Amino acid sequence: MLDSFRDAFRLPDLKRRILFTMGMLFVFRLGAHIPTPGIDSAAMAHLFEGGGVLGFLDMFAGGALRRFSIFALGVAPYINASIVMQLLVVVFPALEKMQKEGPEGQKKIIQITRLSTLGFAAIQAVGMVFWLQRVGVFSGGALGMVTAILTIIAGAIAVMWLGEEISDHGIGNGISLLIFAGIVARIPEATIRTWNMLHLGELHALIVLLALMVIIVVVAGCIVLQEGQRRLPVQYAKKVVGNKVYGGQSTFIPLKVNQGGVMPIIFASSILIFPYTVLKFFSGDMAVKLQNMLAPGSWLYSVLYVALILFFAYFYTAMVFNPSDVANNMKKYGGFILGIRPGKPTSDYIEKVMSRITLGGALFLAVIALIPTVMTNLMGITSFYFGGTAVLIVVGVALDLVHQVEGQLLMRHYEGILKRRNGAGAGILRF
Repeated sequence: MLDSFRDAFRLPDLKRRILFTMGMLFVFRLGAHIPTPGIDSAAMAHLFEGGGVLGFLDMFAGGALRRFSIFALGVAPYINASIVMQLLVVVFPALEKMQKEGPEGQKKIIQITRLSTLGFAAIQAVGMVFWLQRVGVFSGGALGMVTAILTIIAGAIAVMWLGEEISDHGIGNGISLLIFAGIVARIPEATIRTWNMLHLGELHALIVLLALMVIIVVVAGCIVLQEGQRRLPVQYAKKVVGNKVYGGQSTFIPLKVNQGGVMPIIFASSILIFPYTVLKFFSGDMAVKLQNMLAPGSWLYSVLYVALILFFAYFYTAMVFNPSDVANNMKKYGGFILGIRPGKPTSDYIEKVMSRITLGGALFLAVIALIPTVMTNLMGITSFYFGGTAVLIVVGVALDLVHQVEGQLLMRHYEGILKRRNGAGAGILRF
């Protein structure tokens, strides 16, 4: 593996992309430590004691929300805008037509998404600043509030730009990598906090050991989920052209168990964060009651979380995988699945299999996402941030990054990072 990483830096283009990505991540982490004017740091830190909802939100911001830095909103506005845009494309034929117009249509969709990001950032920024003023953390007057709102709106736009730059000129999915960087940056702090609690007797050693075992099992499960696939055997008919015989070989269609990767869980988390932020506008018993109902760990939040994960798992699979196109391409080149007629029957069969394995993958996603709640309720661990959602995002993004680097190496006839056996990925599991 060390030789493979060394080979990656021997390729000028790949080396440039890796260094560019690292530079953008450095800028993101730097911005997470630049405070917004008018914030009382001590009072802000007091709000985050004990974790809870704010600790959960801060996990996605990589600590920027705890400091209320210029990047306090993180990638949440951009993800919210992307979700809404993808749903609107499905609902409105005009947007769907625009998306299919090629590069020009894609540019228009991206521009609309950017403008929507600005709107979501403005709503969330106003809600956060008004809430902080109400709880006594912010004290800057009317002009200070306007300055703070504009600052974190600009920070949200800057985060969106960093993510797009990484996707275009770096390696990996930019937005996912920013979330990944924010979560990984919390690991040293969480480790030190856990050690201090263990040293002071606030945590029992057996509980910490059990938590570590759960993390190992969850990481292994995430790898199985990300790499697992169902292989449909495909046979190609023989064709005689002149004196030569073409075709006749057997191959397979790899159907991933988790086609959407980490996107369903990121989308579900971001959607549930948005109404909680909007409720910060309001005060009173009803607003507080609704906030508690939508807080991570509540029964309503858990139910909505599972439902949204299932929805986005199917939604994202439908976005990236089209059984009709696969069936038509097979028919065009003389391929067929044994016992299934070419054309629409093949398309229906692939869709049926894909629906089954997507359900299994989505349920597994939901189980992993709810692990922090279980850990908190059963073990009394109130700061178990690196679990469930966080582990899935870290493992998923890391695997995707490794596969992209590996693809670049294999394309240039270098050995991949993951060792290959008989032409198949060593980590791929069959179902």
